[in-house]
Amino acid sequence: MENVMRCSWCTASDLYKKYHDEEWGVPVYDDASLFEFLILETFQAGLSWITILNKRENFRAAFDHFDYKKIAQYPEDKIESLLQDTGIIRNKLKIRSAVSNAQAFIKVQEEFGSFSAYIWKFTNGKTIDNKPKTSKDVPATTPLSDEISKDLKKRGFKFVGSTVIYAHMQATGMVNDHTEDCWKRSQ
Repeated sequence: MENVMRCSWCTASDLYKKYHDEEWGVPVYDDASLFEFLILETFQAGLSWITILNKRENFRAAFDHFDYKKIAQYPEDKIESLLQDTGIIRNKLKIRSAVSNAQAFIKVQEEFGSFSAYIWKFTNGKTIDNKPKTSKDVPATTPLSDEISKDLKKRGFKFVGSTVIYAHMQATGMVNDHTEDCWKRSQ
């Protein structure tokens, strides 16, 4: 797959290419995967996505494979141990938000039956195809990401600004932002 055209943002490393080719923009309906992406996106705030991808396996190990039921119950000593874990982003507010976001995630599941049912209702269960010609045509936020961000904040989620939410929408296939020349465009 070395000679195929890809979105320009992902060509810097093999890890980026693998993520682009296998995950980015593929619709995700599984709550466990949606939670993982949500937490990784919140940790990415202010950082590059490659930083998060490089630490993804460390995050999985540190956060019990993103088991939101466990994370929602993390005691203070677990939070303190995460703050000492050099394999992840050791930001106290982001670590604490992972715990509160897990709690809010469970509340959304209780209200809607699943987080997937909640989040996908914003697009009527369908991927929004933006058909960007180049990466310059891909927005950082949209009115829809603004709306979802506002609703998540109202439900107690943290580090879920519109840019984070738009990145989450891209990662989980709620939007298709593969560029015109990308081989995944037609997938």
